[in-house]
Amino acid sequence: MTFIHQERDTRRGRRALVAGSVGNLIEWYEFGVYGYFATIIAARFFTPEGGSEAEALVKTYASFALAFFFRPVGAALFGRMGDRVGRRPVLIVVIMLMTVATTLIGALPTYAQAGALAPWLLTFLRVLQGLSAGGEFGGAVSVMTEFAPPGRRGLYGSLQSFTVALGLLTGAGAAALLATVLTEEQLGSWGWRLPFLLTLPLGLGALWLRLRLDETPAFVAEAARETPPPREVVGAVVLGAGRIMGWAAAGYTFLVVLPSYLQSSLGASFQQALVATVLANLGFAVTIVPAGLLSDRLGRRAVMLTGAVLVVVLAVPLLNLLQAPGVSNTVKGVAVFGAGAVVGLMAGPGPAMLSEMFPTRARYTGLGLAYALSNAVFSGCAGLIITETIERTGSVDIPAYYAAVTCAVSVPALLTLSGRRVGVAVADTAEETEEKAG
Repeated sequence: MTFIHQERDTRRGRRALVAGSVGNLIEWYEFGVYGYFATIIAARFFTPEGGSEAEALVKTYASFALAFFFRPVGAALFGRMGDRVGRRPVLIVVIMLMTVATTLIGALPTYAQAGALAPWLLTFLRVLQGLSAGGEFGGAVSVMTEFAPPGRRGLYGSLQSFTVALGLLTGAGAAALLATVLTEEQLGSWGWRLPFLLTLPLGLGALWLRLRLDETPAFVAEAARETPPPREVVGAVVLGAGRIMGWAAAGYTFLVVLPSYLQSSLGASFQQALVATVLANLGFAVTIVPAGLLSDRLGRRAVMLTGAVLVVVLAVPLLNLLQAPGVSNTVKGVAVFGAGAVVGLMAGPGPAMLSEMFPTRARYTGLGLAYALSNAVFSGCAGLIITETIERTGSVDIPAYYAAVTCAVSVPALLTLSGRRVGVAVADTAEETEEKAG
């Protein structure tokens, strides 16, 4: 009988990993596509007659940032529901909302077709995406880590971050394929719509998986407990946001903003920028799961601190390599691969670290808010801050400074983490810690 129960738990855990991560893949696929096509979207939605390209790009990133600022609203709204009624029903709702909003972007009229209404429609759909994305992370990570075997939360949580890389790579691959098979005129006219429309079948597949998802054992076991008072959660939310701000800022700088930066500041072609982005995301993907697994053995602090410190030290030299005209493309490729790899050291243990900061009845809300707030400020504003600052100062080193400074600020917050190994014998959830302390 024990063997049968173990087999059943293993199957449930695998379903949870797939169902929890697939929505995250779609979310980041869409956000990646929006970033990769930022210059085209700027021209189609934010450039009335007489407007400059720089002004349009800033407005595009402002819309980008707006969606991120609605993430905390979504995290609070859906997180509260997820901590009250369960992870499964809320995750079904958010994947439906994300799928509808993203698909509709691919069908929107442009500025030339609808005038000033076009950017407002795009912004409205971005707001819906922000709400759904805010509700996605907390639920997905809760499901994946609550189904994880003891001592494996780092590994299970890292798969959530791994789907970020898969989503960004899928978006980059779709953009690169379209840029290869379509002319520049076709891409700008209608080709950019295709990656957004592709979200519909992807979202329907994700919905089917989530309909088959079981509720987590931890939520079922804790259903009778009262939700902790908000004041007990707020401090952990702020600390959690501080611990991941470097991950948020460096990740978006190196993995999403890079294409537009290379084109607008260094004169790279669209295809060259996409190749660089694919390499950065490959580096990111390669280190995520090993970093999560390593954090189960060495502790979250050691692995995440290593990533943050490496960004502080290497950000400027890596960017200078991209700027140097005499450096070969191979060396530049290694540089962007390395930039993505160091971000993966923070992203791998990050989800499990956040999950372990909150008790079950506040976990969906707490970790979702910490992640959403950090990403709203430091990811969503990355493109806007970098583009506007370069425009005003003329310095092409701004992306490196932005990533390095935010990671430097994260270091003190990461130092507050326990340095202990997170294994079977270690209390690595809030409930277990309280029980052992009592």
